[in-house]
Amino acid sequence: MFRLVLSDKFIWLLGGAVLLATLLPVSGAAVGIANMAVAVAVFWIFLLHGIRLERHEVVAGFRNWKLQGTIFGFVFGAMLAIGYGLSVLLDNHVMPMIAIGFLYLGCLPSTVQSAASYTAIARGNVGASVVAAATVNLSSIVLSPVLFALFASSVGIIITAGSFIKIITMLFIPFVIGQVIQRWARPWVLRNKDLTGWADRLAISLAVYVAFSGAVVAGVWHSVPSDQFMLVGVAIVAMLVLAFGGAWLLGGMLGFPRDDRKTLLFGGAQKSVAVGAPLAAILFPAETAGFLMIPLLFYHLSSLTLSAPLAIILARD
Repeated sequence: MFRLVLSDKFIWLLGGAVLLATLLPVSGAAVGIANMAVAVAVFWIFLLHGIRLERHEVVAGFRNWKLQGTIFGFVFGAMLAIGYGLSVLLDNHVMPMIAIGFLYLGCLPSTVQSAASYTAIARGNVGASVVAAATVNLSSIVLSPVLFALFASSVGIIITAGSFIKIITMLFIPFVIGQVIQRWARPWVLRNKDLTGWADRLAISLAVYVAFSGAVVAGVWHSVPSDQFMLVGVAIVAMLVLAFGGAWLLGGMLGFPRDDRKTLLFGGAQKSVAVGAPLAAILFPAETAGFLMIPLLFYHLSSLTLSAPLAIILARD
C-alpha cells in the first residue's frame, strides 16, 4: 500500500521542492530570475497539455454524458462548496491566506495521471476517467480562476484584470498552440514520454519551489503557530471524508455501476497540483502563493495516500 504511494516519483519531487525551499529559499536578486523561470515552466506545462489532449477523445467521452456531467459537477460544484465552507470555518483561526487556500483548493480540477492510475488499479472505467480528467482540466483554464475570483471577492481578495491577461497569455495561449501543432508534435511527445513526463513534473516542482520559497522568506515556519497547522490537518481530514465519501455515495444514489462509481471516486475527489501551482504563481506573488498552496500540498499528498488502499480494496470486487 505505502509502496504504491512512495513509488510515485512526483510525490518525491514535490516533497523535495518544499524541503529545498525550506533550506535554500529563493531570495534577493534571484527572485526575478526565478519568476522568469516559472513563467517559462508554466508556458511549457500548458503547451504539453495542448499537445497531449486529443479533441476526439473528449467528444467520444461525452457519450456517457451522465457520468461525465456528474464528475464535472462534483469537481467544480461539490468540491468548491466544501472548500468554501472550510475557508469560512477557518477564518480568524488560521492565517487569512491559508484559509483562502481551501477555497482555492476547491476551485481546482482533478488530477489526470493519478486519477486514471488509481481507477485502473481499482478496475474502474479507465477510459471515462481519462476523458473526465481531460475535460475538467481543459475547462479549468478559464473556470478555476473565474470561480476563485467570484468567491474570493466576498472575503476581500480581488483578482485584477491584469491577472486574467496573464492567465490568457500563460495558460490559454500555450494550450491553443499545443492544439494547433498537435498533429506534428504529439508523435514526438509520445515517443519521448519519459523525457516530457519528467520535464512536466520538474516544471511543476519549480513552481512549487519558488512559491514556497516566498512563504519561507515571509516566515511560514515561524509566523504560523503549530496549532494552526493542526487545524489545517483536521480540515484536510474533513475534506477527504466529505470528498471521497460524498463521491462514492453520490455514485450509488445515481445508480451508477460500480466501475463508474470508482471513476467518480478518483476523478472527483482528487485535486491537481499541476494546475494549482502554476495558477497560484500567476495570480499572486511568491510570498502569498506559498501560503495559499499549503492546503493544496497537504490535500494532494493525503488524497494520494488514501487512494492507494482504497484502490486495492475496490479491486477485490
